[in-house]
Amino acid sequence: MKEAKLKVLLLRHSPEPEATVAMAAKLCYSPSDIESLKERISKKDQRKFVKKLISMGHMSPVEHASFTFAIEGISRACSHQLVRHRLASYSQQSQRYVSEEAGFDYVIPPSIKDDPELREYFEGFMDKAQEAYNFIVKRLNEKGLKGEAANQDARFVLPNACETKIIVTMNARELLHFFRQRCCLRAQWEIRAMAEEMLKLVKKVAPVIFEKAGPGCISGPCPEGEYTCGKIKEVRKRYREM
Repeated sequence: MKEAKLKVLLLRHSPEPEATVAMAAKLCYSPSDIESLKERISKKDQRKFVKKLISMGHMSPVEHASFTFAIEGISRACSHQLVRHRLASYSQQSQRYVSEEAGFDYVIPPSIKDDPELREYFEGFMDKAQEAYNFIVKRLNEKGLKGEAANQDARFVLPNACETKIIVTMNARELLHFFRQRCCLRAQWEIRAMAEEMLKLVKKVAPVIFEKAGPGCISGPCPEGEYTCGKIKEVRKRYREM
């Protein structure tokens, strides 16, 4: 057992995502056949057009670009929040088919990690959860329940802090919405850290699409109303430099 560390990889993405978006948008208004349109788009820089498209709010063509991430070192508490974003595809490591007998890794919230007494108590509880899990698996094995039959019941004692791994695919439009929600300072710290790592990666391959991606206050007034963090200037500066 050890403390889990966040790791985010961009596994795959649509080839030339911004050219794909441009083609989808221009097809709506062009009498040209697909091959001719593709050739014209490949010969011209599409950044200005895609930027204008997004500024106009014409977002359906943006859905044609997709991005697949591998994420590890997040807690089950974080993944429960992540999968609420329903316009996405998820494949998550199973606690039924993957045994935790060798020791589960876990995420420690900063507020607990920074307090020596709380950290000791927290880590002690993780040890007890591990002991309980192993004890239950052993007893179920003795009763003839093996593998996933034992794991699926023993996992009930595993905490939300337990580390998980997940592969996520989202289209660019859903990612923009995801960043708007989860990069906000009012979002939970763990999913915000994950979202920021995802944003850094997609900015490298689709800088125009994600130029103004981030919390809602990046490109307009704070959408949180009376619940605003009151740090719009600091937030905007942070995301300009990202």
